[in-house]
Amino acid sequence: MGATATLSTSDLAVAPGGDVTCQVMVRNAGELVDQFTVDVVGDAASWSHAEPPVVNLNPGESAPVLIRFAPPRATGVYAGSVPFGVRVISREDPHGSVVEEGVVTVGAFTDVAAELVPAKAEGGRKAKYEVAVDNVGNSPALLRLRAIDPEDELDFRLDRSEISLPPGTTAFVRLQAKPRRTFLRGEPKRHPFQVEIMPEQGDPLLAQGTMVQRQLLPKWLLPALIALLLLAGALAALWFSVLKPAVKSAAREAMQQESAEIKQKSEDAAGAAGAAKEESKKAAANAEQALGALGLKPGDTSGTPTLPKPAEKGESVTFRIDVTAPIVANTSSFTEVSFTPPDDKKTVLVKDIFFENAKGDTGTAQLVRDANGTRTVIRVIGLGNFRDRDEHVQEPLRFQPGEKIVFRVSCQNPQPKGACTPSVVLNGRAE
Repeated sequence: MGATATLSTSDLAVAPGGDVTCQVMVRNAGELVDQFTVDVVGDAASWSHAEPPVVNLNPGESAPVLIRFAPPRATGVYAGSVPFGVRVISREDPHGSVVEEGVVTVGAFTDVAAELVPAKAEGGRKAKYEVAVDNVGNSPALLRLRAIDPEDELDFRLDRSEISLPPGTTAFVRLQAKPRRTFLRGEPKRHPFQVEIMPEQGDPLLAQGTMVQRQLLPKWLLPALIALLLLAGALAALWFSVLKPAVKSAAREAMQQESAEIKQKSEDAAGAAGAAKEESKKAAANAEQALGALGLKPGDTSGTPTLPKPAEKGESVTFRIDVTAPIVANTSSFTEVSFTPPDDKKTVLVKDIFFENAKGDTGTAQLVRDANGTRTVIRVIGLGNFRDRDEHVQEPLRFQPGEKIVFRVSCQNPQPKGACTPSVVLNGRAE
């Protein structure tokens, strides 16, 4: 066995920036003169040392070594209990080295730094800042923030009024300053203010800031208005001095030319009317001669045949098909409603088709003929292209007895709008 070591105490306390000591008694338990190296291991090793670090001892001889702990006042050394070990290494018998363990409690200290970024900001209605708060202490810090305007001319809004900062970290709090009164024109006004950062313990910290309030109207607006007024005056002078007389002269010439053309056309029309009157007299004389040859007198309509008006066959029919189609992503997926005319022994002739899309849905609608399972597409229409659409067909659509009329809809509405609800009305006759 090379060495033995005994700590005077294994439980110590120290404040950051200060120091504390304990003593380890080193004894040469071997049979040879030996040299012993003493150091500290563990998290406290970087801020502790042995005095002296090396001792030479004869067999059975002992010597005290002072162990000094001096944690710096920095965020890297956290407050709380820090285990350590005092190691004694024998040069002659390394396997006979020993380690004595203990705990040193590091005290807490609070240190906060704050800055307003930017320190000065400009705006007509408001200005934005960030409060940067650093915890440069060795323990968590709970802080409260408050903006103060000594002249009571600003309103403030902080996105949070309390923050909790671990040691060695930074937080950014957004701040908006808004003047209570605005002005359209005038010189900028300066509004100094402070942000107070209050820790749980210790004095509050102040961050200084300034809002420079500008006029609401942009500076270029007044010169632009003056330039615009000058341009308008120049255009008005140009109009009255040059353009207006030229326009009047051109208008007068155009009116004179048009009057001459109208006069010539009136004379031509009068000549044509005289010729037409002569032709009319000749036609009347010829008509009287023709009626006389038939034994009829002019004005007698008793012998004139009456032509019958063509009558439409069958009874009038009107029917409506409504569809409620859910939203689908696949444009080839359709919701359909089938309609079979009530009288299965008559042929339905459809002359008018009226599509209704009151909600302005988006998607595709189809009108289909279903003849015993064989389908034929009659109309395809995009829903987004209409609200109300009326179609009149020259050649009626014929639906034989037993054939179905199918209205199909593929709905591509956006989700908030919901399902598509178009309809179609068909009007015609049944024979």
